[in-house]
Amino acid sequence: MKLACSDYTFPLLDHEEACALIASLGFAGVNIGVWGSITQLRADKAAADPSVRGREVAERLARHGLVPADVFLIADPDYSVLAVNHPSFEERERSRERFQRWIEFADAVGANGLTILPGLDFDGIAHEDSLLLAADELAVRVQEAQGAGLEVSVEPHIGSVVASPEDTARLVDLCPGLGLTLDHSHFVMQGYAVPELDPLFGRVRHLHARGARPDRLQVGMKNNEIDYEYVVGGLQDAGFDGFLITEYLWIDQGRCDECDTLSETILMRDRLVAAMSAHPSS
Repeated sequence: MKLACSDYTFPLLDHEEACALIASLGFAGVNIGVWGSITQLRADKAAADPSVRGREVAERLARHGLVPADVFLIADPDYSVLAVNHPSFEERERSRERFQRWIEFADAVGANGLTILPGLDFDGIAHEDSLLLAADELAVRVQEAQGAGLEVSVEPHIGSVVASPEDTARLVDLCPGLGLTLDHSHFVMQGYAVPELDPLFGRVRHLHARGARPDRLQVGMKNNEIDYEYVVGGLQDAGFDGFLITEYLWIDQGRCDECDTLSETILMRDRLVAAMSAHPSS
């Protein structure tokens, strides 16, 4: 296992400054956020010139002795835009085209894969139909990425078509080759118990880690109710060899601007290091 920090944890810094800070904190890798808002790197600019933008990021990381842990792509603050399972055929076609550009970007960065969103439930569309369409569209993306030597994972999240452990398990069963970027906070916030996610461990590509508790997506570590020692041990038992990625956010949404992201990142880093030491890989 390796440790990484999300660059978008520090949105008031430019990307060069964020990389310098992450390196100074002793992380090996960077989780590169490329979103439609908030992040230093923006999805539209990356898509406009993916190879050039990707090489710029690769050179920046190298200057600071960092590696790309993952590329996390969100097309727009409105998650329905370019959603993989959008009811509109034309929107799905646009989503596929954008994904091709994201593959170019992730390849130029030097990442071994990318994380995207799993899709949504849409008004007037049965949940089962939305889930099946998401699986079909994600299978296409898995195949396209594999052609470039990359892996694809989705991050199940609140409000998505896979907001429950059961639906998440169903999606990966329907889509062989699809990985998971697992963030327990999205489930614990809804009241699910941490062990309910254990059956997913064999499909986890990366872990996102921050403090959370029921009814709060993000809290400081002193109020955290996720047992990360348990999680890290379970992942190691399942043969996990991806990145443990700290992911504290500072955004005016869901009270996520109430945490000191620098201090909480350090506390999470130390807890993950201790958890790995307590449960060494065989």
